[in-house]
Amino acid sequence: MFRKKKRTAANQKKNEEMNRITHEAVTLDLLKQATAKMDDAKIVQRQTNNGASFSLVYIQTLIDKERLNEAIIQPLLQSGDQAFIQCISTCSVLRIHSIEEAKEHMLFGAVLIHDHENNEWWAVQLENTLSRAIENSETETIMYGPKDSFTERIEQNVFMIRRRLPVTELKAEKFQAGSNTKTQVQMLYIEGIANPDIVEIARENISKVNFDLILEASNLSAFMDDHTHSLFPQFMQTDRPDSCAYSLGLGKIVILLNDTPFALIAPITFFHLFQSPEDYVHRWVIASFLRTLRYLSFFIAITLIPLYVALTTYHYQMIPLQILYVLMESRSKLPFTPFWESLIMLIIIEIIKEASLRMPTKTSQTIGVIGGIVIGQAAVEAGFASKVLIVLVGISAIACFLVPNYLVTKATTVLQFLILILASFYGILGIAFGLILLLAHLNGLSSLKQPFFAPVSPLYWRDWKDLFVRAPLPWAKLRPEYLKTVKKWRVSKGEGSE
Repeated sequence: MFRKKKRTAANQKKNEEMNRITHEAVTLDLLKQATAKMDDAKIVQRQTNNGASFSLVYIQTLIDKERLNEAIIQPLLQSGDQAFIQCISTCSVLRIHSIEEAKEHMLFGAVLIHDHENNEWWAVQLENTLSRAIENSETETIMYGPKDSFTERIEQNVFMIRRRLPVTELKAEKFQAGSNTKTQVQMLYIEGIANPDIVEIARENISKVNFDLILEASNLSAFMDDHTHSLFPQFMQTDRPDSCAYSLGLGKIVILLNDTPFALIAPITFFHLFQSPEDYVHRWVIASFLRTLRYLSFFIAITLIPLYVALTTYHYQMIPLQILYVLMESRSKLPFTPFWESLIMLIIIEIIKEASLRMPTKTSQTIGVIGGIVIGQAAVEAGFASKVLIVLVGISAIACFLVPNYLVTKATTVLQFLILILASFYGILGIAFGLILLLAHLNGLSSLKQPFFAPVSPLYWRDWKDLFVRAPLPWAKLRPEYLKTVKKWRVSKGEGSE
């Protein structure tokens, strides 16, 4: 108890000291202390043509050095009797009063100017706009449709979305996340369409993030997830501005972070994880077929190997006689049970997949193809795995990659191992039990407090037009019912109708 009181008193004293430092006036000595041992920090003292002296403090790696001379130094040197602030007309200029404010502006690419005569400090925004060119998306590639993708510059990303949605109702609220990184965050939504309750939930979740390092989108979503321990993401990550614009039009929230090319979209459902931007490029029949194929592949990926183990261990009487002869022949000399045989081969496949991801691009393709063929063939010849299992493992591995979302692909792998363990103990009953647990888990999840398994649970029949099949776009005249948007109709003639 006494220790707690001592800690409380110490924390209070520390907070008072921090407040005193925060409101301390700006001086050149304090800035020299703050920039000590920073080789890229520069402090320059100059005089105007009428003898007035001024100082410039900046970090040269964060500013546009090409504009420094023409936008700040030359106008100040030729200022004459004009006030310093009146000479700089090409940049944003702000008056600063405290040392913390000065450091914050400097670390975000501003040049600090000290007017010695009036003892005033000004911050001139001269941030380095270095950025890579807009390129094709490598994570969500499509044959037809827009080819641009986000970059690490948040202003550029907002521009690409606003270019697609030129309406004043598109709002962008600014936040800051990470006590050390001070990452700029912007939450986008369309006012008058997005549910105000969902917007408020997202706003509160972002404001409550209390961590020192928020470097990219996954870091932020980890603090905003409703269910941290779930295998499934509750935020969709995308680097495609057209996907963000489409989601905003449906009434969702888009969250952008500076220095990361991926945006967060919420609220989402389990079924959104199986949708691809290409679904809205293909003809609706083809798009529906491909989407159904993704669901089927997900089911095959998590149950095919467990079903092999269950049938060969407990339910071999269910296998047709001709197939049973093949299995008996391929397994007659194997030293492992079906479970251990399957587990070893699945682990080897995961090692090959991870190795191909970590290696250089040209080498990874060779490792993936040759490694899989050589190891599979060697395992069969050495008597460690049956030919049937090698085929099933290959089908299962390929089926995992049909899911467009990479995070779900990894979740599928974990689910496959969990159901495999259940199948080794209880056979087909274990597989059924695992699938029931999976459905119960999905039904209990939420994204920004909205049901994750909608429109199946709770049931919204109207939203099934874009669920397992993708109905023709002229039929999609209403926004998703589970989002409870302000404007339900997507066509002007239906405004105000129910």
